[in-house]
Amino acid sequence: MTLTSKQRAYLKSLAADLEPVFQIGKATVTPEITSAIEETFNTHELVKITVLKNCVEDVKDVAVTVSERTRSELVQVIGRRFVLYKPFKYEPKIILPKASKKN
Repeated sequence: MTLTSKQRAYLKSLAADLEPVFQIGKATVTPEITSAIEETFNTHELVKITVLKNCVEDVKDVAVTVSERTRSELVQVIGRRFVLYKPFKYEPKIILPKASKKN
């Protein structure tokens, strides 16, 4: 699933009020962190994560890695935080704006 700019903007507006659920630190992206984030997607479609200053990897690299491992969409990276989106398989709660079709 690839998000359009309109859908991404909508998710960014929803994520503005979210508090970070996870903090990734010196150990970077461990299997335990990945599985904990995957479990969070059972109850949340939109997740905000903070990368601490003691993390040796770049924030964007961490965000892409977590996104790939959890099979979620990277919505945005802003500062040391990033937002991931993964819709519920059945009955998603967040309804995205429709992608416009070009002729």
